[in-house]
Amino acid sequence: MQGNSKFKVLIANLLKARFPYLYISTWEEERALSVIRSVVSDESLIKTTRTVFTWSVTNGLAEYGKKGSGETKDPLKALDYIGKYEHPAIFILKDFHVYFGANNRPANMEVIRKIRDLLPFLKQSPSPKNVIFVSPSLVLPNDLQKDFTIVDFDLPSFSEIKYVLDEMIYANQRGGRITIDLGNEEKERLAKAALGLTLHEAENAFARAMVEDGRLDVDDVEVILEEKRQIIKKSEILEFVKSDLRIEDVGGLENLKRWLKKRNKSWLDSAQKYGLPAPKGVLITGVPGCGKSLIAKSVSAMWHLPLLRLDMGKIFSGIIGSSEENMRKAIQTVEAISPSILWIDEIEKGFSGLSGSGDSGTSSRIFGTFLTWMQEKTKPVFVVATANNIHSLPAELLRKGRFDEIFFVDLPTRKERMDIFKLHMDKRLKDPEVVGDFVVSDAVIESLADMTEGYVGAEIEQIVIAALFEAFFEDRSIAFGDFEKAISNTVPLSVTQAEQITSIREWANVRAVAATPKEDRAEYISTAKEPVVAPPPKTDDDVRSARGGRAVDF
Repeated sequence: MQGNSKFKVLIANLLKARFPYLYISTWEEERALSVIRSVVSDESLIKTTRTVFTWSVTNGLAEYGKKGSGETKDPLKALDYIGKYEHPAIFILKDFHVYFGANNRPANMEVIRKIRDLLPFLKQSPSPKNVIFVSPSLVLPNDLQKDFTIVDFDLPSFSEIKYVLDEMIYANQRGGRITIDLGNEEKERLAKAALGLTLHEAENAFARAMVEDGRLDVDDVEVILEEKRQIIKKSEILEFVKSDLRIEDVGGLENLKRWLKKRNKSWLDSAQKYGLPAPKGVLITGVPGCGKSLIAKSVSAMWHLPLLRLDMGKIFSGIIGSSEENMRKAIQTVEAISPSILWIDEIEKGFSGLSGSGDSGTSSRIFGTFLTWMQEKTKPVFVVATANNIHSLPAELLRKGRFDEIFFVDLPTRKERMDIFKLHMDKRLKDPEVVGDFVVSDAVIESLADMTEGYVGAEIEQIVIAALFEAFFEDRSIAFGDFEKAISNTVPLSVTQAEQITSIREWANVRAVAATPKEDRAEYISTAKEPVVAPPPKTDDDVRSARGGRAVDF
């Protein structure tokens, strides 16, 4: 099996250099032990033959795979045995973190003192001896921090998970009754979807996908994502958002949709043939209620990737130092289940007001951690950030290199309003008794679009819902007059927040790419009472010149 080559070389070098204490934090205990044994048995890595011992509180100290003696179940007696052993050996101690103060328990100072007393004997022993601590969590008291070396043991690589998948398919072909409908690219997508799971979790996910419908195909990516949801459910900072919203269910914004469609599958190996990196993400700003959040949900369904929403409010907890740790844990989690999509809704609320000193610099430190990760991340995590008040965002976040592109979502054009009306009517007007004689014709849609100039998508949806409530209240079929009444009772956002919309437009005019294509932006948008007067959208040539010669249509 491929993978873990760097880990093997690192472990071999640390063992040969006689590092006395190594600490591996992993949930995959058996996989870690298997890799360590393979290092010891590989003469190209370690020439000196060493006996591998394992210890647990239930089995005591014993050679790997054998039953231990009851007297060495005591950790102090096990450490005594290690000190007296005179031959080359590696001692793997399981779950010793319980003696280091795990789960708010007091640390066992006698065990800690014994470990420190054993240190010179390990260094001066004529025969090489190393102690490796393996536990699911990293707990290390201050007294031992200078004596231990922490070794990262990554989750299974793509090649390891692909190997497990191939083995299961091969076993099924030798006598199983599961239909396998996977080409090379489909296998790659399934294996990539399982990244972030342990080998045991990945094997369970593949087995579940096989038995649910008696076949294994690319549609079973959703089963893999369900296993990943189990990881996120244990996190209080990230939320796993399950969305069946298709990109076609979002009205308008064709420019942004095309940009996203062209980057589908860009995290697969096939994209590497073109020398393409995985996209970093997009910042979507604009008028509230115009579909920014819907895009985040729909891209998850289109790309078949898990969508994680980061709650910035939960990042900032009350305990000193815990906010920074929360951000680090959120980043580690989202990278662990990559490829994935990280959605930060209304990002300006989390990173605005950084110049203030009321939190002793916590906000600035968290912001710095996030910026560094955005700039340097190598894992395929696509960030979708939405913002209503772009002026509140710090300039560092908007610099090139953080996001691939900044899109501006304006008030819907006439064509987009027609699309939005049709989407919501098709979605809700299904019962023949409710529809009655009402026909969703082009003339009806055009008329409603003309009456809702300056309305955002969320307001159009509420107009459809309000019209249906009128018919429901009177227990009759829907009528065109219901929509007219709902429109007359709605004061659009473009009237109540005219100044804010004008300000956003002026900012985005040369700093962002319009989510609506040029051919649909020709409409001059006015509103009742005092119209929103903003500079008309510039031509592509104007914006291209202002942005360094870059094209703006996708």
